[in-house]
Amino acid sequence: MLTIENLNKSFGSTDVLHDINLNFSHGEIIGLFGENGAGKSTLMKCILGYYPCKGKVLLDGKRIDRTNIDRLSFATVEHSFFPNLSAAAHAEFYQEHFPKFKERRFKGLMEFFGLPAHRAVGKLSTGQKNQIEVILALSQGADYILMDEPFSGNDLFNREDFYKMLLGIMEPHETLILATHLIEEVESFISRAVLLRSGHILGDVTAMELEDRGQHLTEYVKEAYGYRADRVSRAIDQIAGEEG
Repeated sequence: MLTIENLNKSFGSTDVLHDINLNFSHGEIIGLFGENGAGKSTLMKCILGYYPCKGKVLLDGKRIDRTNIDRLSFATVEHSFFPNLSAAAHAEFYQEHFPKFKERRFKGLMEFFGLPAHRAVGKLSTGQKNQIEVILALSQGADYILMDEPFSGNDLFNREDFYKMLLGIMEPHETLILATHLIEEVESFISRAVLLRSGHILGDVTAMELEDRGQHLTEYVKEAYGYRADRVSRAIDQIAGEEG
């Protein structure tokens, strides 16, 4: 289990995360949602140890250090690969440093998405870079796979193929934590939704709980954030009235 206890993070005098308490179990697919600046990326980077934070992040009761960090992988639109190396060279690097690297998964995904294995990753399109970033994270052999807006820059059909692949290849012990704005696209396959707002946990609900309530995830999110369905029409009326 991945446990987050009383996690707080500040940048200077700006508080970014406030008393975050979460538990992530094996086999979950968690959607992490929130407005821009809600703290999604910061939370992931605190989990991974990129940022020093107050509080605890534990893997099966142990703090994360060099002995267990390989149980976490990360895919981000900021890209964590070496731009001058090819995807194949990255795979060799991963095999040397991550004993559980899934070579068959890596090659299968690269082939399915038609990605060049021997071209420098830095010379590829943004969409291709995103795909390789995700494929490496999925192939590392980690128990907890964190993805921060991994499909930004990819078209709808490509994203749908990736979603189907995720469901087909993930093993029971693997947990996916997916930070995204694409709520309607991921609603059908996530098992849990965690909502952040201004660094606070605004909501935490399972797909089963929503089903029992007869509520769609999009409805739950709008309700939690106090979204008004008529806000656009009201603004149009005001703007059109001003123009008149």
